[in-house]
Amino acid sequence: MSATILLGAGLGSAFHMFMANRGGNVDAIFSATRIVVIADFLFTTPAVVVQLFSGVWLVRILGYNFTDFWILAAICLYFFAGACWLPVVCIQIKMRNLAKSASLHGEPLPDLYWKLDRWWAALGSLAFPAIVVVFYLMVFKPSEIPF
Repeated sequence: MSATILLGAGLGSAFHMFMANRGGNVDAIFSATRIVVIADFLFTTPAVVVQLFSGVWLVRILGYNFTDFWILAAICLYFFAGACWLPVVCIQIKMRNLAKSASLHGEPLPDLYWKLDRWWAALGSLAFPAIVVVFYLMVFKPSEIPF
């Protein structure tokens, strides 16, 4: 369940913010960044925590080994995605604050916002596929690289 929430919330939030940013409307961008920060707090963060602990618990009770290919690969990708996602959380908060200020003062977004947007997109483009592969590994449990 947590994997599905993580995948869905991540994709939905990223799409919402990506599209708002491409639209260029400062008020819409502020609204999107505000909602994405809230969604990460309410959905993504709890799913990340639950997935780690429930995954370890399931490996133990189902008798798998942490050295099985699919488990080891999933763990490595999970932590890789986390290493990308943690800065994204901070970036999103900064982006929200910059968008809020620009919206309140009727100003365009500063150059810093767009620099942060590039980092947000780059890190998300690394983290999201990693989570998709983790999802695949958990479902199919391959014993080796399937390609």
